[in-house]
Amino acid sequence: MPASPSTARAINDRLALRLLQQEGPLTAGQLKQLTGLSRPTVADLVERLTASGLIEVAGESGEQRRGPNAKLYGIVAERAHLAALDVRTEGVAVLVSDLLGRVLAEGSVPIDDDTGTGPAVEQAVSLVERAAKEAGADRLHTVGIGAPGLIDPASGELRDSTGLPEWHRRLMAALQEKFPEARVGVENETNLAALAEQRAGAARDRDTFVLLWLGLGIGAAVVLDGTLRRGVSGGAGEVGFMPVPGTSGLPSATDCDGGFHSVAGAAAVTALAARHGVTATPVGPEPHAAALVREAVRRSATGRGRHPDPAAERFLDALADRVALGAAAVVSVLDPGCLVLAGEVGRAGADALAARVQHRLTRMSPLATEVRSSTLGGGAVLRGALLTARDRAQDELFAPPGRP
Repeated sequence: MPASPSTARAINDRLALRLLQQEGPLTAGQLKQLTGLSRPTVADLVERLTASGLIEVAGESGEQRRGPNAKLYGIVAERAHLAALDVRTEGVAVLVSDLLGRVLAEGSVPIDDDTGTGPAVEQAVSLVERAAKEAGADRLHTVGIGAPGLIDPASGELRDSTGLPEWHRRLMAALQEKFPEARVGVENETNLAALAEQRAGAARDRDTFVLLWLGLGIGAAVVLDGTLRRGVSGGAGEVGFMPVPGTSGLPSATDCDGGFHSVAGAAAVTALAARHGVTATPVGPEPHAAALVREAVRRSATGRGRHPDPAAERFLDALADRVALGAAAVVSVLDPGCLVLAGEVGRAGADALAARVQHRLTRMSPLATEVRSSTLGGGAVLRGALLTARDRAQDELFAPPGRP
């Protein structure tokens, strides 16, 4: 059945907006070429989108050209301001951007363990207010939050999780109250890191992969056929609870001790480093385990007459043995073809740890799996939160008139 005229116009408008988002300012002629639409149809959609305030003249294509076809049209970036938050147990980081994702302001604030729930929420909300003001944003259209823990599929809110601060769960409602016109959403930090790696990082060429988060805790994000899979209860990727060899017991419904977390979480990695005589000075708020792994990687490297430190080599080998236990289980079930090591410990291990884990997986599994290290560094969660917020804002602003 052919589309109605209004539906066809909406499809054409959305196509043009996506092209302007991806390619930057374009002339009407370039839009005609890229969309395959007729010249009158392109002229109509340009007029429509300009009248709606979504696009504007952003310049001209060249000094030698004159007339309507020389005008460059671009998305009105100031049409909406977005905020992205990375919420951790030790603090919050935030950035504010325009509709195109250009960062206009950013900041962070540490929050101590002994800070009460109310004061912690106030500090986080004040941080967002300051960043919005610095960005010149009178209001926020969409706020994306990345946080550890499970997200309730029904309510879209953080579930009550043992070991996570209460202020995490209160923050979403507090931001909604402070910015009543904004659309506030929260997503698991590992899932957001995976989305960022898929769009702009280590998994850009992969539709199917698993991101393994190695940090204070252990988690995974599953992307199959280009789609993030959350599971029925939002718990897909809770591999910290996965039973593995080498533990003294089994995990329970409320405690992951005895699971993969017990052998590859930050506390376990720190203890493993101590057994191999690897020491390091903690760096900032990151887990001490990350500094230990980074130091081991440095000491295991060769060059300029330097020989690898045997203790560092043994520590990295032992760590790779542990990571490979969980990775092999994930690979045997999902066969993702690609595994990205992220989180503070995963990033610290970089290619040295990824290569060791891949070597072990090759021996343990018949399923070919490429192991890569994260390329987005510590900003992956913020990047993912911003991408999610931008997608939500554009879905609404680019929607056909009258669509709910």
